[in-house]
Amino acid sequence: MKIARATITLIDLPLLEPFVVSYASYASMPSVILTLETDDGLVGYGESVPDGHITGETPTGVVEALKTELLPAVLGMDPQDITAIHQRLNAALKGCGAAKAAIDIACWDLAGKAAGRPIYSLLGGRRPEQPTIARVMSILAPEVLAEQAIHAKHEGYRHLKMKLGGGDGQDIERVRAVRAAIGNDLGIRVDANQGWADPAMARTMIRALEPFDVDWVEQPILADDVDGFRLVRQDTGMRLMADEAVVDAQDLAHFVRDRSVDMVNLKLMKSGGITPCHRLATQAELGGLKVQIGSMLETSIASSAGFHLALSHPNIVSTELSGPLRFAKEPGNLKYVIPDVHITEKPGLGVDVDLEVLAELTISECEVSA
Repeated sequence: MKIARATITLIDLPLLEPFVVSYASYASMPSVILTLETDDGLVGYGESVPDGHITGETPTGVVEALKTELLPAVLGMDPQDITAIHQRLNAALKGCGAAKAAIDIACWDLAGKAAGRPIYSLLGGRRPEQPTIARVMSILAPEVLAEQAIHAKHEGYRHLKMKLGGGDGQDIERVRAVRAAIGNDLGIRVDANQGWADPAMARTMIRALEPFDVDWVEQPILADDVDGFRLVRQDTGMRLMADEAVVDAQDLAHFVRDRSVDMVNLKLMKSGGITPCHRLATQAELGGLKVQIGSMLETSIASSAGFHLALSHPNIVSTELSGPLRFAKEPGNLKYVIPDVHITEKPGLGVDVDLEVLAELTISECEVSA
């Protein structure tokens, strides 16, 4: 089995409501869908959702990287030879995690379909329970968030993830309003997305959050300030999580050595797909850090890939891949029954792709062949 041709499809996904984080507000989400076809007729799907603030990539840049450098490097290879494929990808271009993730995911989809097994089975088997998700909440007015939290509780969510760090001075009031609205029935985790900037501000904010029983605080300071986590850690017993600061094994080794966080948020788009994230999850386990698999608001394609990874690795304790629930329309059919996500025993990703919906969302398309 060899990769014979590829189709790169740039799409734009309409959101049900704007998604607001510390560094940007999104009315829609661009995505690059990759279709790999083998010489024996199998079709595998991958996806890239870059974010210039995190991965340093743009959607058009991903298309160009795939078309001119990455796909030519792996065409003609067996998609099951995933280690060799990543060696080729890394030799072709440094970084480019989101672009590489599309190829990695599509290769795992093909490998699963060739074997007649779901991806989690190829990764060593799955835990018995279905993965769960938290309700991710944008940076909005406190009273709006309180209403959303009550609705989320009625929908069946057990955890809320609140985006903070907007710089308007209302972060503590947001958490106060949500906790008052839901009582102690739901867990609250907060993510500043680097929005508190420096350790001094982060320490002040975290101390103010302590009365509200927050599960953990994610990426409170700038990603480049890895030493700053030690300063934040000195002032709090609250669990800390690094996200944007962890991309590769060297980043993770720093946090393992410093013991400055309790958890890391791994994302397929940051690190290049299932394969490198599986290795990072094992590295974190050996270093005593728990892992969450996070989201860049991917469709069912990349979201399924993240769930397969999470189900297969014992050190992954949280999943926040809720992208498909935020779209007004998307090409996949991953099934969510709040708060659970139903990952089936179908081969590969286990997701069907609606080609008509994909065509409706398409901005541009190109093909690459051997």
